[in-house]
Amino acid sequence: MNRFSDKNPVVTIALITAACLIGDSMLYVVLPTHWKELGLTSLWEVGALLAVNRLVRLPLNPLVGWMYKKISTRNGIIFAAILAFLTTLSYGFVKGFISLLIIRCIWGLAWTFLRLGAYFTIIDFSNDSNRGQYMGTYNGLYRLGSLFGMLFGGVLADYYGLQSTALMFSIATIFSIPLAFLSIPKSKNHAIEKSSTKNINKTIVWKDSSILWALSTGMFVAMIYQGMFTATLSHLIEVHNSSTIDMYGIAIGAASLAGVLQALRWSWEPWLAPWIGKKSDSNYGRQSILIISLVLASFFFSLIPLNISLIPWIFILIGVQITATFLTTLADALASDVAIKSSSKVVVMTTYSLLIDFGAAVGPILGYLLSEYVGIYAAYWGAVIILSIISFKYFIPLMCAKKTFRNDNL
Repeated sequence: MNRFSDKNPVVTIALITAACLIGDSMLYVVLPTHWKELGLTSLWEVGALLAVNRLVRLPLNPLVGWMYKKISTRNGIIFAAILAFLTTLSYGFVKGFISLLIIRCIWGLAWTFLRLGAYFTIIDFSNDSNRGQYMGTYNGLYRLGSLFGMLFGGVLADYYGLQSTALMFSIATIFSIPLAFLSIPKSKNHAIEKSSTKNINKTIVWKDSSILWALSTGMFVAMIYQGMFTATLSHLIEVHNSSTIDMYGIAIGAASLAGVLQALRWSWEPWLAPWIGKKSDSNYGRQSILIISLVLASFFFSLIPLNISLIPWIFILIGVQITATFLTTLADALASDVAIKSSSKVVVMTTYSLLIDFGAAVGPILGYLLSEYVGIYAAYWGAVIILSIISFKYFIPLMCAKKTFRNDNL
């Protein structure tokens, strides 16, 4: 049981993260269709730019985790907010692959400070009865930044260009700096253990199968949803339909439609993510709801490659987005559960953060490599296989446990 049970710090950091996330989210729907405007020469560069900010976080996670032992949470978040403002502004004025690659790496540093600070705060201010709900609250609120960035980013870029869009979004992001300064107390993150790092068993994550599976689940969910699906959606729409789609006599660009579909998820996340988290905190059990969500996700992904008319196909994509909300929240909560029960929550959560960054970084690269050399739908069939394997893994032990319970009560 944790020392605190207060949602206010979670809400504050979530809102600051939302403001910082606007520019990055805009890039995911705009870059796959406006890449020539930024001086890029091929689609593989798009995949690399959408992935590198996650790849660079692999070595940054342990470093930032260590730094949060030395600096206050407020200073870490203010630093991240400044970087978020500068990177968002630069998307409209910097051209060329190498320059943009450096900018995306800087954003990766900012996001690492934001997310690790949030994870430690949630663990410290929650308990077993509300951890899923708090994780859902954080996921739902910070994704308001994705809602704004993707919904308006695609539309504004299609009509006014990327430079004007980046300028407007950077103005919105700059307000996160005073919010962080005024709202976050100047104290160290108490979620980090006070024990010496030399006493932390850093091999713990490799000795407990429940920890291993929790970490692996988060990694694959991030690879499929945060990486592959988010990065390739506008390209998928363009391939499956065309670059301009006629809906009831209205011409809609692929980037605009992708932005609207992505934004739908962020519109329901503030209430759906806490709801699914709270359900998993209840007697239903986290693993039971996880299995149902994995099966639903496999089903929806299997329908995407089929030759289905536009409107039903869009509803299939919406179904995928709903399972994204479910699985992201459940995976985060599951990782928090095993972290609390371990001897070092810092090691577990830092490793979890590293692995979901790895998965999210690999996703765009795999998605665009498969698209170029095999076909866009290959990545989606791969998602079906992976999600089915994970659901089967959690289903078997659950059924064995129920069978054992029935036998013990005979």
